[in-house]
Amino acid sequence: MNFCSDNVTGVAPEILAALTAANDGAAMPYGNDECTQRLEAKFSELFETSVTVFPVATGSAANALALSVIAPPFGAIYCHPESHINVDECGAPEFYTGGAKLVTIPSANGKIGATDLAEVLKKAGAGVVHRVQPAAVSITQATEAGTVYTALEIQHVADVAHAHNLGLHMDGARFANAVVSLGCTPADITWRAGVDVLSFGATKNGAMAAEAVVFFNCDLAKTFGYRRKRSGHLFSKMRFLSAQLEAYITDDLWLKNAAHANQMAAKIAVNLTNLQGAKLCHPVQANEIFIQLPEAVIEGLLADGFQFYRWEGEESTIVRLVTAFNTKEEDVTAFIKSAERYSAADYNIALDELAKV
Repeated sequence: MNFCSDNVTGVAPEILAALTAANDGAAMPYGNDECTQRLEAKFSELFETSVTVFPVATGSAANALALSVIAPPFGAIYCHPESHINVDECGAPEFYTGGAKLVTIPSANGKIGATDLAEVLKKAGAGVVHRVQPAAVSITQATEAGTVYTALEIQHVADVAHAHNLGLHMDGARFANAVVSLGCTPADITWRAGVDVLSFGATKNGAMAAEAVVFFNCDLAKTFGYRRKRSGHLFSKMRFLSAQLEAYITDDLWLKNAAHANQMAAKIAVNLTNLQGAKLCHPVQANEIFIQLPEAVIEGLLADGFQFYRWEGEESTIVRLVTAFNTKEEDVTAFIKSAERYSAADYNIALDELAKV
């Protein structure tokens, strides 16, 4: 029973079936197959506007290559300190942009605030030859804290960014979870709110290995094909990436998967917050939970075979729990019961110790 990450999961049956179908017969290489050719129309329908779409295999590639289009080597990319591009991509954005600098903007609950962004840009030194030049903003939806930006919050960030001629990128590794959480359309929290380019995630939510870079400003996409090829992400058998993405957005599979993951996270959060000494670190709005638990509860859960991360080091009592499209409700129930059992035992021990004083 593994709550370490949504990357520990297998592949959704519908996507496996699509891969099997794509494996039947021959198809033209390098994205010239029929499935890849269909993607642009299908994503345009999904987002209610004309888009340009490029499948890639990983989220890091999607983010770094997307940012390379909107940030020059001497540019600054503004992001949250906890963002994936800042913490977990081994310098890929800096590498693929040719040296752009990531500039972090601390703010609560994993979000960049429009006011904070505006204050930073006032002092950024635009036009000063000694400074990196403001070029792009990257926000994460859902955030690394398990929260979501509302459409209005995104619009406010976009307004500030565009007023300073900055492009707005969205890391949407958990984009489906955010759409479900907000009950909105994909368009509402992307191009309608001012997003220029989206890293559209699928791997965490049922795909084997497939992401898409989606351009809403199609002029930005003109050089992307070359950037993708140069980075090694133009697959010769591209149909196997495209088949995953096509199946993912067919019949709302992506939303159904995300809804289940969000529901499982909400169930865990509601029950754990009732435990003595438990405290949520952030609101639970998608499929990630960050919560402080008594050490006895953590050790008991680990002893019972549940897997999860202590989030701030081996001695930390803050843990991260992540649910997924195929998280079993019975596993969630077992996890909750185990936590309740160890919480009660810890509480009773504490009472006994107090009675001895």
